Amino acid sequence: MSRPEPQHEHFVAPVDTTSIPVDVVRIEPKRSNLWLDAWRDLRSRPLFWISVAFALLIILVALFPWLFTSVPPNSGCQLAKSNADPESGHPLGFTRQGCDVYSRVIWGTRASVMVGALATLISTAIGIVMGAFAGFYGGWLDSLLSRIGDIFFTIPYIIAGVVVMSVMPVRNEFVLAFAIGGFAWASTARIMRAEVLRVKQSDFVMGAEAVGMSRFKTLLYHVLPNAMAPVIVVATLSLGSAIVAESVLSFLGVGLGGSTMSWGNDISQAQTSIRTAPMALFWPSLALTITVLAFITLGELLRDAVDPKARARR
Repeated sequence: MSRPEPQHEHFVAPVDTTSIPVDVVRIEPKRSNLWLDAWRDLRSRPLFWISVAFALLIILVALFPWLFTSVPPNSGCQLAKSNADPESGHPLGFTRQGCDVYSRVIWGTRASVMVGALATLISTAIGIVMGAFAGFYGGWLDSLLSRIGDIFFTIPYIIAGVVVMSVMPVRNEFVLAFAIGGFAWASTARIMRAEVLRVKQSDFVMGAEAVGMSRFKTLLYHVLPNAMAPVIVVATLSLGSAIVAESVLSFLGVGLGGSTMSWGNDISQAQTSIRTAPMALFWPSLALTITVLAFITLGELLRDAVDPKARARR
């Protein structure tokens, strides 16, 4: 007769006492995209806020110079005060023509920033159009636009601006901006083309074409919005370069007219008195340096923020 097998009791833990989650999917509570991630990175960097503060101050001075000085930059000149030291109401002294240095620096901000902003808009617009069409449509159009871009890429826009402004009968902010921006778009076009080539391989672009959307609408509504991040960064960096280009052309005498308030004109006029009155050259040079440094620093920070690899390395 066989012996009965022993009975073993099985213990099952109550469901309410089990504390180990199994196959739980963690959901990130915060929304995340390229610009939100960039903003979260930028807002924690003090240098970003410093550059933004300087950039906003410069833009405010360019838009409303009369809020910062009541002294007329040209009509108040007195030859009796040629290269005179600072005095009450004139904190930075006087130029060789007896004009107030502080007033000319403040009013010169408008011309330099205006030309830089217009030239950046022109070069960015041309670069976006040329790069977007070359990268999206490809084929013979890509070859043609790329070769045109290569030609403009080999032409220094400073030299091109000298040639254009030398033959133009009218010299003002708009003509100078077109002379700079019309030859500075090639680098933007290259970056835009490369980004469009990357974005057009995405699934949402294929989906847009699959539902019958035309290629131009697909480029306009789906490809361009997702390819603008590096172009915005390049435009911020280009703004500082355009301001420098305006000052260089005005310094060489082929930019804005001599009566126009411009940092390049003031630096050019003050160079003859650098030994006897160096401060008349120092202050517009300092304003130009701070302006360019603010926009270039802002562009560099923005470029690091929109690049996930650069954020990971920090």
